Amino acid sequence: MKASIGRKFFMSLTGLFLIVFLFVHLTLNLFLTFDDSGVLFNEAAHFMATNPIIKIMEPVLALGFVIHIIWSGWITLENMKARPKGYQAGDNLLKWYAPAKNMFILGGMVLIFLIIHLFNFYVKMRFTGDPLLNQPGPGLEDGVHNSYALVANLFIHYPVYDIIYIIGGILVGLHISHGFWSAFQTIGLNNSNWMKRLKFLAHLVAFIIGAGFAYIPLYFLIKF
Repeated sequence: MKASIGRKFFMSLTGLFLIVFLFVHLTLNLFLTFDDSGVLFNEAAHFMATNPIIKIMEPVLALGFVIHIIWSGWITLENMKARPKGYQAGDNLLKWYAPAKNMFILGGMVLIFLIIHLFNFYVKMRFTGDPLLNQPGPGLEDGVHNSYALVANLFIHYPVYDIIYIIGGILVGLHISHGFWSAFQTIGLNNSNWMKRLKFLAHLVAFIIGAGFAYIPLYFLIKF
């Protein structure tokens, strides 16, 4: 029992840490829509790629994702063993729009979206490279990749990815809508007054992050 509580506590901390990262990542990505020349986004992406603090945080972030996924899977398996018959029909019926009952499923779908995202952008920007990264553009100095060209090309010429990323943003928002307040509840802020505030804040945070990530591909899909 104590081990289970410890895993939930640690999973909650990693979840809150990842939400902070999502805010930072969303802020960076919104530069894509502020300046169609790509100058702002390229400068921000270059800063994130070369800043020594960010380089140190990247493996910590990766570890946070891994721990969060492993712990959530472990806890889900424990819950399944504790309730082998599953949920009954009616009020307890599993529904896609009930994040509290489907955190593991939502998390799995978010993981698939994350893998697609990493393959499309992060791997190319950091490891394999791509011809678009060397495409000439305004304001580009030596050593600065045209990250905007890589991202814009995908969203402009491949509408299927726009749809995938819009759905991905919605899934992330749904996952956070429950995970945010649940994390604070696990930490100990679980009295009725705090719960009302945290649930409101959870829905606000979930909407901002979910709508923000969904807005970016929608912007390219509509404008271009």
